[in-house]
Amino acid sequence: MPELLFDPHAWAALVTLTVLEIVLGIDNIVFISILVSRCDPKQAKRARQIGLGLALIFRIVMLFGLTFLMKLTAPLFTIFGMDISWRDIILIGGGLFLIAKATHEIHGEVEANEEVEGPHLASQSFFIVVLQLIAIDLIFSLDSIITAIGMVNDIEIMIAAVVIAMGVMYAASGPVSEFIANHPTTKMLALAFLVMIGVALVADGFEFHIPRGYIYSSMAFAGAVEFFNVMAGRNRARARTKRQGMRERHQ
Repeated sequence: MPELLFDPHAWAALVTLTVLEIVLGIDNIVFISILVSRCDPKQAKRARQIGLGLALIFRIVMLFGLTFLMKLTAPLFTIFGMDISWRDIILIGGGLFLIAKATHEIHGEVEANEEVEGPHLASQSFFIVVLQLIAIDLIFSLDSIITAIGMVNDIEIMIAAVVIAMGVMYAASGPVSEFIANHPTTKMLALAFLVMIGVALVADGFEFHIPRGYIYSSMAFAGAVEFFNVMAGRNRARARTKRQGMRERHQ
């Protein structure tokens, strides 16, 4: 450990892996933001903390279980000449879960049905949200740690990168959750990206890798367009308010 502190290669690996972990964590932040938007406002922050806390714990536990984790890549059976491992099954299952969950949320946004509110429903929703956070954290943690194993050999660097990345994710999750909750079009865009990420996970499970750079580039571009769209909407609303105030003064 002391040698790593004075090794420039170790610092370069830490910075590179931390940035990669933050990028890979975007999926997790978006999903958590979508889930907590369904919670009671008083419990949304608690649910977000639980989700990110579990994500950190799962990642560190997986790092210390590298031997077991590598066994997950061993072929279990073959389909049409394609080896299927436990990792593939987890990725396929997680991808299908993401697609189903995002599609269900999109349907709910489009239908906009009135929901029955009450303390029992809020409590039940919080419990369901936590269960879904546990399931999806396992999927994203597996993908994240396997990537870390392929880049760095020192577990100390891996743990440091994961902890730093999770700290950044925690700081960003609050504003992201609030922004998505306050802007329905942004929420719909985030749900569409979750469907795309789910498709990518299923493809990975069947050994057809879709470069994540394509997905994140499209997310960044669409996010920038949506940002300008939101700003334009705010400016139009301010202009209407200003014109209305001027008319009222003239009257």
